Amino acid sequence: MTENQQVSGSYWLQTAPGGRHPALAGDLDVDVAVIGAGIAGLCTARELARAGKSVAVLEAGRVAAGVTGHTTAKVTALHTLVYDKLRRTRGSEGARLYARSQSEAIEHTARVVEELGVDCEWERRSAYTYVRDADRVEELRAEAGAAREAGLPASFVTETGLPFPVAGAVEVRDQVQFHPRKYLLALADDIVAHGGRIHEDTTVLGLEEGTPCRLSTADGATVTARDVVVATHYPVFDRALLFTRLSPRRELVVAGPLPAGRDPGGMYITPEENTRSVRTAPYGEDGTRRFLVVTGEHFTPGTGDTRALFDRLSAWARTHFPDVELTHSWATQDNDPTDTVPLVGPLHPGARHTYVATGFGGWGMSGGMMAGLLLTAQITGRECAWSGLYDPRRLASAVREAPSFLKHQAQVARHFVGDRLRPAPPAEALPPGEGAVVRTEGGRL
Repeated sequence: MTENQQVSGSYWLQTAPGGRHPALAGDLDVDVAVIGAGIAGLCTARELARAGKSVAVLEAGRVAAGVTGHTTAKVTALHTLVYDKLRRTRGSEGARLYARSQSEAIEHTARVVEELGVDCEWERRSAYTYVRDADRVEELRAEAGAAREAGLPASFVTETGLPFPVAGAVEVRDQVQFHPRKYLLALADDIVAHGGRIHEDTTVLGLEEGTPCRLSTADGATVTARDVVVATHYPVFDRALLFTRLSPRRELVVAGPLPAGRDPGGMYITPEENTRSVRTAPYGEDGTRRFLVVTGEHFTPGTGDTRALFDRLSAWARTHFPDVELTHSWATQDNDPTDTVPLVGPLHPGARHTYVATGFGGWGMSGGMMAGLLLTAQITGRECAWSGLYDPRRLASAVREAPSFLKHQAQVARHFVGDRLRPAPPAEALPPGEGAVVRTEGGRL
């Protein structure tokens, strides 16, 4: 990784700094409190505000500056190899509901972009899942068939716009890529315009469920709300032990300008090579360049040599796109649900007025948009055909996912013990862009 790439930060955040929203300064009473101002939280808040609910979004940091601000921002219903697995584990109807929910959320968002006149680099492109290993072609054919059966315009192809040959790919046309922060800043403005409130730098520490619910903040304020949505990526309140069904995964991103003539003309991902994801974005005023975004080298948090992984990802990008000037690098983190399907709905089995959205598994753009529609339907008392599919209380899949669950929890236990027994280095020894348990004057941090 070159010097100017040293975890320079998210391109999306740097190119859309946005304004600020005030911290919560006193007690508040609203219909719905949404914790988290990422894509799931803001999409939910916007739909609720438009439905006439009084809404407050409480964000510990800044709007769309967490995981959402570090995404690759591919908005597609083609999620690598999900449909063949869903057909086997949740049946053909489950796969159809998944495809329908993701596609309807994308098209709803397209209407919002047009209605609000948002300049968020919204571009229609084909999405591809590809392999280069001929031994995996049948896997791709099965996925194309399952996706087509689920209702997507999917096809198996052997030609793509990538600068190297592929053995096969699943193509779904008319998908979307965009600038996530530009879109969500506009969504935040629309929430406020419809009577909602957004409070940045407001950390929620406590949740008392009831009728109504009460939230307590780090600054001593109390928010009273009939309904509460926990949309904090990893649930800050986890009374159903959802963490046992989520596997955290870290991924790296390298990016930079590329001559427009080298644009591969689509959105790409492969399950091979420790994942490679490729897309471009508009760049500059004259149209001669695009901005290449390459993601990959996923690893379990706390286990990878990030410098070596960044170097390997950068080398891959330069090998296949030799004209790219890599200027940016950052990291993102996803929560993979152990049964593939996100967890969106009631926070726990006894919940009446608390809801959660988590476990989008690397597909949080369409997933967050879907969650906004689903949670709004539940809170406003409307039926939603997808509720059962995404219900966090689902039991049948919990039984099926038990082996994955046990493997994941063994890893958690190993890190929990190891982090406490291993000598901690001093904080000042930590290189830029790295994280670790360190030693400070106050103890281990």
